[in-house]
Amino acid sequence: MKTRYICFLTMVLCTTSFLFAADDWGKTGHRVTGEIASEYLSKQTKDRIAEILNGQSLALVSTFADDIKSDDRYRSYSPWHYVNFSFDKKYGEEAPSEKGDLVQAIEKCITVLKDEKASNEDAAFYLKLLVHFVGDLHQPLHVGRSEDKGGNDIQVRWFNDGTNLHRVWDSDMIDYYAMSYTEIASNADALSTQELQALQEGTLIDWIHESQNLAKKVYESAGVGEKLGYKYMYHNFPTVRTQLQKGGIRLAKILNEIFG
Repeated sequence: MKTRYICFLTMVLCTTSFLFAADDWGKTGHRVTGEIASEYLSKQTKDRIAEILNGQSLALVSTFADDIKSDDRYRSYSPWHYVNFSFDKKYGEEAPSEKGDLVQAIEKCITVLKDEKASNEDAAFYLKLLVHFVGDLHQPLHVGRSEDKGGNDIQVRWFNDGTNLHRVWDSDMIDYYAMSYTEIASNADALSTQELQALQEGTLIDWIHESQNLAKKVYESAGVGEKLGYKYMYHNFPTVRTQLQKGGIRLAKILNEIFG
């Protein structure tokens, strides 16, 4: 009897950890962003990235920042995946986190990659992080409220499964769409030159504010305990696809500015 109880308790704890874990866009989403970015790189940028990553693709390395979470050596990088500031403030009007945040993380990556004296090992490490963090920037709940951990504490149901609002946007909708990252990337919206330029405009801080404004709408889209499904997918998955595409296009812009 005691053995059965321990097994049951272990299953509950594992399930709870799964429900509360935040995996950013999830592996598929991050790979979509990396794949789309690779389509907008200059030849010079592609060559430099191939040299730094020893031929690995942006899609492949896009999950690196999540992969290292289980390694205690990289625990200090955990706060780099998100940024929280009051919804009635602009970034910088409140003291930034001393542990770092998404803005500081991206700026640090860019600084290292622009440093001609940086070792190839450091360049590879921070390039992998940059690919991931620009993806995180475009998942709106990574610029959400600190009090609910960017929607992780807002428990909802996805069809018949327990989940939370953050995970719905991270991966539940993407997984339900049932396309591989290459299929989603290759079916991204066709953009005119003017539309492409419009997406590339702005600064990192502008993009942070854009994501936070979208986060406000995401919070309004579902309540605690609500069952989400076909209708929610219909109304919100187009936004997910747009954000993944924006992330890829803007990542390419940053990389071209660094290596171009």
